[in-house]
Amino acid sequence: MNFQVTGLGLDKMKLDSPQSFLDQEEAEEAEDQQLLEPEAWRAYMERRTALREFLTSDLSPHLLKRHHARMELLKKCSYYIEILPKHLALGDQNPLVLPNTMFQLIDPWKFQRMKKVGTAQTKIQLLLLGDLLEQLDRGRAELDALLESPDPRPFLAGWGLVAQRLADLSAVMDSFLAMMVPGRLHLKHRLVSDIGTTKIPHIRLMLSTKMPVMFDRKGSVAHQDWASLRWFVTIQPAAPEQFELRFKLLDPRTQQECMQCGIIPVAACTFDVHNLLPNRSYRFTIKRAESYTLVYEPWWDSLTLQTRLGPPEGPTPSRLGKPGLPLTTLSAR
Repeated sequence: MNFQVTGLGLDKMKLDSPQSFLDQEEAEEAEDQQLLEPEAWRAYMERRTALREFLTSDLSPHLLKRHHARMELLKKCSYYIEILPKHLALGDQNPLVLPNTMFQLIDPWKFQRMKKVGTAQTKIQLLLLGDLLEQLDRGRAELDALLESPDPRPFLAGWGLVAQRLADLSAVMDSFLAMMVPGRLHLKHRLVSDIGTTKIPHIRLMLSTKMPVMFDRKGSVAHQDWASLRWFVTIQPAAPEQFELRFKLLDPRTQQECMQCGIIPVAACTFDVHNLLPNRSYRFTIKRAESYTLVYEPWWDSLTLQTRLGPPEGPTPSRLGKPGLPLTTLSAR
């Protein structure tokens, strides 16, 4: 005699355990296996395994997250034109012309045109990179949904479409990786005008990338009437760089307070700004100094600091500035 017990929640208790989910998945696979021929079942499982390996290696969430981080970094980089002379023909005794010398020979008007081309090429390249990354994200979501689907038909009769999708996404990934590195600028006209019989070697222009300049947010602090600022570049350049530090008092209340701003050239990665107002907020911005070869710089790092509360109100002789002199003085460390 068989008895059926209901109303005790035993079925729910079984389903809530981790083992019950595994048993349920195995039961579904066993049910699918009964509906398919052995050969078809073998092909189905092999293709599911291939798809799962593709999603865990070639298109893994960790890999896509890393590419998104690199993409965000590229949006903050600075882009420059780099002049590289080609090698002279064998037997030519003239020395190679160095890039600094080449600037004296290049037509300034033509070079400005090439800078505009470099700006457009950089913007297009960043847009294409963003589009390719979106394609990878969508492809990952589609294949993930396909892997979770219990329908075996895409892995059997429709596997040709799935295989083509995998090949397309692999090609998109290859294009994305190749485009991550700035490439050569395409010249339509000669940049060096004819200057008589002097032999000028051919040159090529490349787009180069410099990592963004960013404030050290732990090392930059504001005191009562001055601020100590530090910044860094992720990859240190071979030669020292020049920077441009900007500061501005937020919400000035008087005409005199509107003068609490400035642009300071700095040749180091640290700077102190003195004679600030106590208990006020200042915005600081750091960037590289303007360069003749700069073509695109979409981002500057900014930092807002509030100075500490000052002493009780009342004039302090040592704090009063002389008439006609600016309130803010600057010092480099």
